[in-house]
Amino acid sequence: MTPYVADPVYLNGRFLPLAEAGISPLDRGFLYGDGAYELVPVYSRRPFRLAEHLTRLQATLDGIRLANPLEASGWATVVERLIAEAPWDDQSIYLQVTRGADNKRDHAFPPASVPPTAFAFSSPLVTTPTEIRAKGVAAITVADDRWAHCDLKVVSLLANILARQQAVDAGCAEALLIRDGQLKEGAASNIFVVKDGVLLAPPKTSFMLPGITYDIVLELATCHGQPLEIREIQEDELRTADEVWMTSSTKEVLAITTLDGRPVGNGATAGKPGPLGERMWQWYQDFKQSVMRKG
Repeated sequence: MTPYVADPVYLNGRFLPLAEAGISPLDRGFLYGDGAYELVPVYSRRPFRLAEHLTRLQATLDGIRLANPLEASGWATVVERLIAEAPWDDQSIYLQVTRGADNKRDHAFPPASVPPTAFAFSSPLVTTPTEIRAKGVAAITVADDRWAHCDLKVVSLLANILARQQAVDAGCAEALLIRDGQLKEGAASNIFVVKDGVLLAPPKTSFMLPGITYDIVLELATCHGQPLEIREIQEDELRTADEVWMTSSTKEVLAITTLDGRPVGNGATAGKPGPLGERMWQWYQDFKQSVMRKG
């Protein structure tokens, strides 16, 4: 066990200590990044929207023509045991499936006799510290040069990693991906924009991973009567926005207050978290307490 991964982990039908878990160097996840993954947030030891996460995992596996080694009930059993044996009440359960290990390196799929590799573990779910949330974070924009199936949650994340590292090198928290003059998402988050009191959200296309937190934000906006438009967001709209947020299960709703070195917003709130973002964050906290922690 480490401070970030609990024992036991799950590997191909067995629960065992992390130090004893190992795969073949010929595993296609290692050689090619040929696999899918999913992250399930856990609040008060209750997995949140597990069915939706498993549906998204299945959609990714279908998209890359990889057989799911477990039924939904089997994954649920794995998740339940990992949650029960981890030391944290709030957790992040990582699930990964690769195309397994053949006896050679070959781009073509291995024979059907080669079983997939299934791996899962629990980590602590750590959200944004209060002092950072109160100030917001800085971000940069980068060209989105990823492949055309960004809606699939695959382990081949090198393009996202390089974009995120550009942000880290610039002292920023996130890189916002721009493709053909339109905002798509962050390197590791979904992005929302507020303009003239209207919440703008990029649509779910093949160039954006459909986030579960993204869905919650849309649901909360609708529930509270917040004006909302789901459409393509032009780069100039992003740069002249009143507010910009990043969302994920760990970031929740986090204001981006500086973009490419310039403050986001205008007037008294320029460079500060905006009022709608603050309301959405509170709605999210209320939802977390009343729904997420109840299972």
